[in-house]
Amino acid sequence: MTNILDELIDSFSRLPGVGKKSARRIVNFLLRADNVYMRRFSSQIAALQERIRFCSVCGAYTEEDPCPICSNSLRNQSLLCVVTQSQDVQTIEESHEYYGLFHVLGGLIAPLEGIGLHIPSIDTLVARVKNGGIREVILAINPTVEGDTTALYIQQALSVTDVAVTRLASGMPVGGDLEYADRLTLARSFRGRTTF
Repeated sequence: MTNILDELIDSFSRLPGVGKKSARRIVNFLLRADNVYMRRFSSQIAALQERIRFCSVCGAYTEEDPCPICSNSLRNQSLLCVVTQSQDVQTIEESHEYYGLFHVLGGLIAPLEGIGLHIPSIDTLVARVKNGGIREVILAINPTVEGDTTALYIQQALSVTDVAVTRLASGMPVGGDLEYADRLTLARSFRGRTTF
């Protein structure tokens, strides 16, 4: 017979990156937390799916539609960064290196998983570019087999436009050790090398 503690530990252990031990620590922390924190925390979780939705323009998570990025006229309207998931927008925003617009795919082409070439967000991307104003599409997609397949498909779909399609550089990370680099990383590092 399970009790509420076991049920909570099980629920937390289903979160990405959280195992049974971490889940147990979280539940023990919550048991010691003050009532004000617990009420605020529980109301935030309860309101999460009610208040957060997808931006109708870029597809990122937002409380208001369009999202603050899409509605910000100070951003570079000629740059469009394509990412896989909404959380990628937050990661790029935290870098403070990019000030253009975004487009969230919501998934990648993965034939082995039954995800074929028809991803609606790619059609939306092509339509957005054809509407004009975009000069460069930056593909910020992970360099995996699925990511490369999706990037190639997007590049071909946009070849009928005059927009430049670029991809984030990939290769050796800062502080990386050649000894631990795989062949693909080294190959990309050599292809993407810059003048010193």
